[in-house]
Amino acid sequence: MVGVGKIIKQAQKMQKKMESVQQELASKEIVVSSGGGAVTIKINGQSEILGLTIDKEFFKEEKEIIEATLLSAIKEAVSKAKTLSEEELGKVSAGFSLNGIL
Repeated sequence: MVGVGKIIKQAQKMQKKMESVQQELASKEIVVSSGGGAVTIKINGQSEILGLTIDKEFFKEEKEIIEATLLSAIKEAVSKAKTLSEEELGKVSAGFSLNGIL
């Protein structure tokens, strides 16, 4: 059976790695384009939208098309950020084991 002290040390080490990964995710940028480049969204690995660019010609489109394109771009950007976050945080937690406890 693994000692409680060892588990606590493991958890503390993982917490520090998680904090480091969170900082890295905040600095990673993902750029998503939609509508043939009419809409571009910049988002970081923590799903914070950093920027939105809309081609001025795109405003000539119908309101519904603009809304659908914006929504599509936002959903794709958030999805990519979530995937990146899950992958990076999963790497950290992969080594954590509760052998002997469960």
